Amino acid sequence: MAHIDAAFRSSRINEAYFFVKNEYVLVNYAPGTTDDKVLVGPHLIEAGYPSLKGTAFAEPGIDCAFGSHHMDQAFIFSGNLCAQINYAPHTTNDRIIKGPMTITAMFPFFKGTVFENGVDAAFESTKNYEAYLFKDNQYALINYDYDSHLISIDLINRGFPSLKNTYFESGIDAAFALHNTDEAYLFKGDYYARINFASGTTEDNITGGIKKILTYWPSLRGILPLKSSG
Repeated sequence: MAHIDAAFRSSRINEAYFFVKNEYVLVNYAPGTTDDKVLVGPHLIEAGYPSLKGTAFAEPGIDCAFGSHHMDQAFIFSGNLCAQINYAPHTTNDRIIKGPMTITAMFPFFKGTVFENGVDAAFESTKNYEAYLFKDNQYALINYDYDSHLISIDLINRGFPSLKNTYFESGIDAAFALHNTDEAYLFKGDYYARINFASGTTEDNITGGIKKILTYWPSLRGILPLKSSG
């Protein structure tokens, strides 16, 4: 089963990090083609991100992440914990900026919502300092800047009508935003979809249908599913 736990877009064009259990790979995702390739890994998270050694993000691992509009930064989640990191692409000079702390300590507006105990998937919007977070069949649109606040919470199939009656309306395992468009990749089990999320509207659409990950991401064949090295 080609299960991806988390992903986030790098600040480097067409590059994204994928996490499965306690391991990760860095991929050039070659949008719109099957020319994707693994650039780094698979490696243990604690080997590639020394700042995370001894934290829940290294073991059991990262189960949600999204890149930040602050250069080389990302938010990572494991269970009810989260942290803001500088991931220092292509180096091991990463550092924790904030955390680890509970999700509600980082984002107090999630208290009393399904997001306070964990987040399944997330990707950043094209609007500065905004991101979409997913848990079960719900999503939240947040502003994560210094004055972070909740913009909205709703059902996935209401906020993203293109996902209604699809595999993704009941939940999303992992996601990341593309670099140059209002598009994101969504992953669940063996499948993925590329969507135009039409920021600020409900005019989203799926590009090319829902497809098998290993058919269209050849670089991941023989890598997924990763076998935990811990």
